[in-house]
Amino acid sequence: MNRTDRLLAIVLELQRYGARRAEDLATTFETSKRTIYRDIQALCESGVPVVAQAGVGYSLVEGYFLPPLSFSTDEATMLLLGSELLAGHFDDQYGEVSKSASSKIEAVLSEKLRGEVNFLRESIVLVAPQTLASGISATFLPAIRRAIIERKTIRFHYHTRYSMDRAQAKKTREADPYSLVHYGDAWYLNGFCHLRKELRQFRLDRISDLKLLDKSFVRPADYKLEAPDEDDRNVTVRALFHPDAAPWVRESRSYYVTDMQDNPEGHPDCLLVTLKAHFETEVISWLLSWGSRVEVLEPESLKRRLANIAKEIYEKYSD
Repeated sequence: MNRTDRLLAIVLELQRYGARRAEDLATTFETSKRTIYRDIQALCESGVPVVAQAGVGYSLVEGYFLPPLSFSTDEATMLLLGSELLAGHFDDQYGEVSKSASSKIEAVLSEKLRGEVNFLRESIVLVAPQTLASGISATFLPAIRRAIIERKTIRFHYHTRYSMDRAQAKKTREADPYSLVHYGDAWYLNGFCHLRKELRQFRLDRISDLKLLDKSFVRPADYKLEAPDEDDRNVTVRALFHPDAAPWVRESRSYYVTDMQDNPEGHPDCLLVTLKAHFETEVISWLLSWGSRVEVLEPESLKRRLANIAKEIYEKYSD
């Protein structure tokens, strides 16, 4: 990185993270502290208001922003495509914000660059799952975002699809919402569950009757945003797919698929698929959708379940 790029990067680093020590900046930009000292001095001489505090580090005077940046064609295209994706697949509040951001980006582009960007935008289409902004999830997103920002505890009914105890399938919960993540085909809320006394993850489309309570919480300083935990999927399923079905299985793979093996021993042209699930019931619908073109090899309990379901289907439609 040349010096000009590093000076700009230092300002962006201070804008993004606030106070930064010389040793932190030196580590980030893989240079010496002495070089950072000279860079800070150069920034001050050029009019950038950098403040030094003993034991804290360098920071920018509050309210200072860089002048408008220039974008390359690719940079502007990516920003606008990303903004349009959110505008079309998020809730109304963020959709309007995304449209506003797009307008501001377009306003600072030159006529030539705007033409190149618009040509690329008309040539690239991003299709996101409607789960980003549809159904129950979209209804609760604004309220949950507000609860996260204001550090407010929430109360809601939670429907557990695969609960072994029907009495526990729908239960009132209180939770301290820490973060939101869209993963696979659903939104998840990560937070501290008052009932379980631990960090839990809740699918938004299983939530109903959401309310913000007049109770505040403090999010742990060491909390990190994580996707839904896959390590606790303890049910292993192995299934063999007929050659005719193999290409379409790859195209329509289940969320629970962890491995696919072509031409397993003794079965040329077939596809051996391994799935990991919390419960057998999570993969039954997907397996049934392949009809006779799939054979479950294990576990035995799942084979019996499928046989019983097939028998019930036969009896329903037979004379």
